[in-house]
Amino acid sequence: MSKFNSQAVMDLMEEIFRAFAQTVRYGLRLLQRMSPPALLGAALILAFIVSILPLALVLFAFFMLLKIAVGVCVIGGRRQRRREHQQ
Repeated sequence: MSKFNSQAVMDLMEEIFRAFAQTVRYGLRLLQRMSPPALLGAALILAFIVSILPLALVLFAFFMLLKIAVGVCVIGGRRQRRREHQQ
C-alpha cells in the first residue's frame, strides 16, 4: 500500500467535488426538462422517501425491540418456573 501525501488527498477531494457538481448539473437539467405532472410525481416520491420511510423504519425498530424485550421476559419466567419445578 502506498503512502498518501497531501497532493493525492487534494486530487481525490477535487475529483469527488467534480463528480458531485456534475451530478447536480445533470439533476438540474433533468428537472428543467420535466413536465409539470412528472415534476409533481417526483416531488411526491421524494416526500415519501424523506418523511414516511424513516418513520416506518423507526417504528419497525421500536416494535422489534419490544418483541425482544417481551421474549426475554417470557423466556426468563419459563426458566425460573423450570428451576423451581426441578428442585
